[in-house]
Amino acid sequence: MIGFIKGKVINKKPTKILIDVNGVGYLLNISINTFEKINEQEEISLYTHLHVREDQLELFGFYTEAEKEMFELLISVSGIGPKSAQGILSGIQIDDLKEALKTSNISRLISIPGIGRKTAERLMIELRDKVDNISVEKSSLVSGNIRNDAVAALVNLGYNQKVSERIVRAILDIKPNSTIEDLIREALNNLNK
Repeated sequence: MIGFIKGKVINKKPTKILIDVNGVGYLLNISINTFEKINEQEEISLYTHLHVREDQLELFGFYTEAEKEMFELLISVSGIGPKSAQGILSGIQIDDLKEALKTSNISRLISIPGIGRKTAERLMIELRDKVDNISVEKSSLVSGNIRNDAVAALVNLGYNQKVSERIVRAILDIKPNSTIEDLIREALNNLNK
């Protein structure tokens, strides 16, 4: 099985990337979160999962090992295939998904495109106790509550949840030690430009 790929980026789109590894081009399916982390890198290293079906081999790429682990947990749930798992990982950050599953936040899970109430309930039941084994980045753990509070405040003010999450995450990437007040103030400045 292919577990890791390192090579030159030939072509990339939000859900696919073509990587040249010593003259062989590997086409990998990726989540939008992985696509955003790749940015303009010319050389890339991705963790991989090879999904085998009777008529097809598909390779999925992940920027972090935590994303790969979450993908493998998601496809272990009945009714969730690799494309659905890729869609879920495109619609929510790993630490947010982990927290939503642990706290049974069904409204957060339903807000992910392609996830209905029944699927969200199945995910919570089957994965609630399993997500503890997935490690997330240290900065995510430190800023998790502040980030969630800031996003909740922005949503309560009428802003879109996904846009709010993206802006708050971007601010925390630059200023990880922001207070909740500074975070909301800067997010509002960015949203009102």
